[in-house]
Amino acid sequence: MQLSFLTALFDRPGPWASVYLDTSREDESTKERRALQAKEVCHELRSQGCDPETERAVYEALTDDPRPPGEAGRAVFAAHGEVVLDPPLGVRPPWPSEVTWSALPHLGPLLDLATQEPVCLVAYIDRAGADLELRTPLGGRPAGHVEGRSWPLRRHGTADWSERHFQLKVENTWEENAAEITEALTACQRETGADLIVLAGDPRERRSVHERLASDLRALTVESAHGGRAAGASKRLLDEDVEAARQEHLRRLAAQELDRFRAARSTGGGRPEGAAEGVPALVEAAREHRIAELLIRTEGPDAHREVWVGAEPDQIAVRRNETQYLGETEPMPARADDALIRSAVMTGAEVLRVRPEIEDEVPVGGLGALLRWPYDESERVREAEPA
Repeated sequence: MQLSFLTALFDRPGPWASVYLDTSREDESTKERRALQAKEVCHELRSQGCDPETERAVYEALTDDPRPPGEAGRAVFAAHGEVVLDPPLGVRPPWPSEVTWSALPHLGPLLDLATQEPVCLVAYIDRAGADLELRTPLGGRPAGHVEGRSWPLRRHGTADWSERHFQLKVENTWEENAAEITEALTACQRETGADLIVLAGDPRERRSVHERLASDLRALTVESAHGGRAAGASKRLLDEDVEAARQEHLRRLAAQELDRFRAARSTGGGRPEGAAEGVPALVEAAREHRIAELLIRTEGPDAHREVWVGAEPDQIAVRRNETQYLGETEPMPARADDALIRSAVMTGAEVLRVRPEIEDEVPVGGLGALLRWPYDESERVREAEPA
């Protein structure tokens, strides 16, 4: 999962207010209830040392109306009197609600929420064309339209030679339209970076499109027997198929990355070259910008462990007195997971939320990483030798 949208949280100093709230309940008392929620949040922030200006900014954000329809929760991040990030949470509410005032934004709960929504490109296909829809955490929106040749489209059931010739033309039309749909679908996926493609509608045509996709896109594609392009076609069963495809995508991705991690750390004897786990090793890798993919199991004990940080992403240390690494006169304590997420985001690394239903305790302690280049013990020995 790329978290580049979080960059704005790290280009300014803290401390930070991080607020996660369940706002899914909608009724006639919604406005009053949210005002009460906002007051309780501000009281909690104040008790943790939040400044009045940031407290006021959070209150105004939480009581701002109107909110997007179908919003399930709020994740608000504020510092120095300004709300910096307020992404919509349209999938499910945060649970439990959390309010923190800390040196760095608290982002673990956001991983749980963000990883529930792979971006999905849905194609409603018939033999005349297709309508494309992009489904993101922000909801669904039209993503394009394909209208192929409209004649000839239908075959006739006779054995006459001229009729058979006509039927061949019909099939050629179907094939040409499938090729046009495939081209549009490919361009849309390349442009949007959709994680999944779901083909719905006419069985023959969706199979034809599926077979024409490049191999990398076929690996992202599933077919649904539900839904269609016709006006009024029901989407309920299609929605269930899309959700099932999303969950399977998340399971498959997690399994692949964990297999890579296990292989990288199982080098046999000595220190693993391509992986790291445990807070000290990860802190060292973060300082050297060697983390390629950070793996986080937020329930693990290392995620909550205290480290020390400065203003820069590579200013991170296990102990406060490691000033040679911090380069900061007044380092501040922070959660290990938040500090490592900051480092990953600012160095372009990916982050994988290891789902709690994966029973294998990998990575040990809840934090691990695939590294950009191997650890070289000889380099460290040479650095330690006197000139």
